[in-house]
Amino acid sequence: MCNYHDILKQYWGFNSFRPLQEDIVKSVAEGRDTLALMPTGGGKSLTFQVPALASEGICLVITPLIALMRDQVENLKARKIKAMALHSGMTREEIAVALDNCVYGDFKFLYVSPERLATEIFRVRVQKMNVNLIAVDEAHCISQWGYDFRPSYLKISGLRELLPGVPVLALTATATKEVAKDIMEKLAFGSEHMLQKSFRRENLVYVVRKTEDKFKELIKITGRINGSGIIYVRNRKKTRDITEFLLKNGIRADNYHAGLKHDLRTEKQDQWRSNTARIMVATNAFGMGIDKADVRFVIHFDLPDSPETYFQEAGRAGRDEQPAWAILLHSPSDLQQAEKRVEVNFPDFSTLRAIYIALFNYLQVPVGGGKGNTFDFILGEFLSQYSWSALTVTSALNILSREGYFEITDEINNPSRIHFIIRRDDLYKFQVKNPAFDNFIKVILRSYTGLFSQYVAFDEHTLAVRTGLSRDEVYKYLVKLSGMHVIKYIPKKQNPVITLLEERLDERNIYISTESYRFRKARFVDRLNVMKEYAGNENVCRSRFLLTYFGERNTKACGKCDVCIGNRKQKLSRNEYEKYEKEIIPLLTNQPGDVAMISDKLGIEAEKLSGILERMMDEGKIFRGEDMNFQLSDS
Repeated sequence: MCNYHDILKQYWGFNSFRPLQEDIVKSVAEGRDTLALMPTGGGKSLTFQVPALASEGICLVITPLIALMRDQVENLKARKIKAMALHSGMTREEIAVALDNCVYGDFKFLYVSPERLATEIFRVRVQKMNVNLIAVDEAHCISQWGYDFRPSYLKISGLRELLPGVPVLALTATATKEVAKDIMEKLAFGSEHMLQKSFRRENLVYVVRKTEDKFKELIKITGRINGSGIIYVRNRKKTRDITEFLLKNGIRADNYHAGLKHDLRTEKQDQWRSNTARIMVATNAFGMGIDKADVRFVIHFDLPDSPETYFQEAGRAGRDEQPAWAILLHSPSDLQQAEKRVEVNFPDFSTLRAIYIALFNYLQVPVGGGKGNTFDFILGEFLSQYSWSALTVTSALNILSREGYFEITDEINNPSRIHFIIRRDDLYKFQVKNPAFDNFIKVILRSYTGLFSQYVAFDEHTLAVRTGLSRDEVYKYLVKLSGMHVIKYIPKKQNPVITLLEERLDERNIYISTESYRFRKARFVDRLNVMKEYAGNENVCRSRFLLTYFGERNTKACGKCDVCIGNRKQKLSRNEYEKYEKEIIPLLTNQPGDVAMISDKLGIEAEKLSGILERMMDEGKIFRGEDMNFQLSDS
């Protein structure tokens, strides 16, 4: 039997697994369909990488996060593990070459974006591969009950028909019980099997700061907590305004959002990782793939849309397991802003249809055409042609994509790629006949490997330095060689792309499900209401509140959040506590209730009652259900 610890040590240098990792590895190795729930930063990737390396064949990894996909492929290559990525930013020919390498080569990992799964070229080639495992990252995207549903994820179960007997490992950092059950059903698990690590983070202190002056509060917090941090905001303008404010107050800060050019975003990330910039003020575009372990605080300047979003973003603090803080700034005006957000996120049906038509006109796709094709999509260019706001268009595109019409990715930074399409012998003959290209070709061959078997990423500037040519001259050489059918050259490109999953419909046949629209709007409102309750809550431990939402029962109060500290001030004698306990238990025997109901029925002031209820939960006598009401424990 394979020693997984040897693989862990050989490739990653770790002597032991983190809690739950080894259980997941063994479950997958036994051929069991497995759903693994692990918090952000819990080391999910190792749970499929280790067993895949221990087995013959290749592991399929399905993920919608192209930037993260690229990072993982590069990390594996750095460890001398052969890995390939397949996503919407690639040409059809690149995809064909990549798939052939996975069929006939000794590749161990193929990362695939979900919209690729239904294409004919993938379905034909994947059946020729010796697949040992299907790993589904961000598995909550398959559930309509989840906060980030993606229709293309529903195609994954079709893989099971093409690859019978291959186990599935589904991974997510955020899933309620309801979503977890839906994931296993949608992925056609042979039987329900879930391994879960508690979402509790002992080192992370959750705090809500109620304030009328959030800018003043930022100065207080950043003055009290040393180390690097992230401040999340809802729009690009705020990233600039808050950064300027911090800089004026002598705090090293930078801003980050999706509208910045890729090279600038990379530079800003590097400066933050190296602590040149202490604080990053960012939209939610900053986050996926962050591997900085020593983040000491994450501040949310605005109320997040959902507990899932908040939990994931807050969880980027303290991954080194040292003390860290997740702080939400809250003011009365946040509630009004949240109400407006509902309407912005759900444009009316006439607006949705108009944006559908405008989008296909922008892409120059005729009625009945376009299915399966991929197009560049530049939001700023689109907005310049039409009068809608960026928020309205973004929301409409999200709704239309969830209707299954297309898949839209975040900006893809596709580097330049090159692939020699003639054999080595023929290339030598070409160099002899065309001496003007000889040195240029030799430099390429010395600089990069794998050029004859696959498309290889390269940088024109680096090639210019090594050849002594200008960048423009390098470009001309590459274009000429491509025109002479010696190479295939794909220049660098940076922009989001849209993959059309269905043909363009005429105006009369554009269909948006009223039922789905209302369902998703209701779910959005429900999640937003939970966040409102979290922000306004003064009774229940912050950590316990979030854990309850994710289905964890009988959890202990953290003792460190603002609520726990406030509750400690409400000291009760044992006799007084037992007196109230005897009144509360009969009341909850008849029906669950919240603080307001219990306080009203028993005449106990809410501030005192919250401390009593926390104590009763600590002793396992009551718990808070998923509806956030207090109930008697089964015992």
